[in-house]
Amino acid sequence: GFYRGYFTTVAREIPFSLIQFPLYEGGKKRWSAYQGYQVSAIQAALCGSAAGGFAAAVTTPLDVVKTRLMLGKDAEGVAYKGTMDTVKRIYAEGGANRFLSGLGPRTMWISIGGCVFF
Repeated sequence: GFYRGYFTTVAREIPFSLIQFPLYEGGKKRWSAYQGYQVSAIQAALCGSAAGGFAAAVTTPLDVVKTRLMLGKDAEGVAYKGTMDTVKRIYAEGGANRFLSGLGPRTMWISIGGCVFF
């Protein structure tokens, strides 16, 4: 239904935010200390881009599980039966590397967004 994958989405967003925001603030603080004055808007945007990209890369496995749950079925039309079933089936498909599917595009897209929105 409408809320399929909701809790998995929340489970992805919490670690994402816990990684992204401290990195963003820490990056600005270190850059300001290095140059001796506050970062500019462009520099803050670059910190946001780096923080978002790193957080995206680290949370990609959670995003893969969330996406599969939201799709509801695998390529053969067999329905997923919850988060753990989805994790087991993804691993059975291609091992740990399968959880990194879409790592490049996701990291790039969120890095661009981090640059624009910070």
